[in-house]
Amino acid sequence: MHIPDIIIAIDGYSSTGKSSFARLIASEFSFLYLDSGAMYRAVTLLAIEKGLVSAEGNVDVAGLSSALRDFDLHFIRTEDGSKTFIGDRCIEKEIRSMEVSGKVSPIAAVPCVRDFVDMRLREFGKKKRVVMDGRDIGTTVFPDAELKIFMVADLHIRAERRASEMIARGEKTTVEEVMKNLQERDFIDSHREASPLSKADDALVLDNSRMTLQDQMVWIKGVIRERFGGISD
Repeated sequence: MHIPDIIIAIDGYSSTGKSSFARLIASEFSFLYLDSGAMYRAVTLLAIEKGLVSAEGNVDVAGLSSALRDFDLHFIRTEDGSKTFIGDRCIEKEIRSMEVSGKVSPIAAVPCVRDFVDMRLREFGKKKRVVMDGRDIGTTVFPDAELKIFMVADLHIRAERRASEMIARGEKTTVEEVMKNLQERDFIDSHREASPLSKADDALVLDNSRMTLQDQMVWIKGVIRERFGGISD
């Protein structure tokens, strides 16, 4: 399938399947996938390991700002897809832990962190043909993206999805624990001062509560055909 050189920005609540959808789009359309969520999680891991965030979520902003100056965060393509690295260390497993999940929202609300991530992401987006998911991609990072999608899903379904992923990785958790974490993250993400989670005025809402990934691909192909025309299989 051929589509124009565009940027696809996917925003929405945690555990709505944004990353899985974005990765599939990248594979299907030969786009570059940019995982903004992984970048915020990586910065959160940095803060945890350097003792810059307390158990209550209080952040040493000055210390974190200093640590970001020499933070070698990047992606490396592997046989299993794009992986997140700090230097030569793969951190994919660490950044998906409950400890990181519980701290990522207060870290992501820090202006210097958002500036750091946004700067890196915009560099990738200059050549177009990228798909990116996050919380403020269509409103802040790429406000001029040609296609913006805002994903939503039922809270209980989101919690079941995230709990299943974590249990499959060998972590101990329950749907109730994950649901509480998601509710807290939804509130923080929607009420932070720096780039709060919100739907861009020109974004299309996708409720995937009862949709498979293939259902979502059928949906987006229809959107692209309607909006850009000339799309061919």
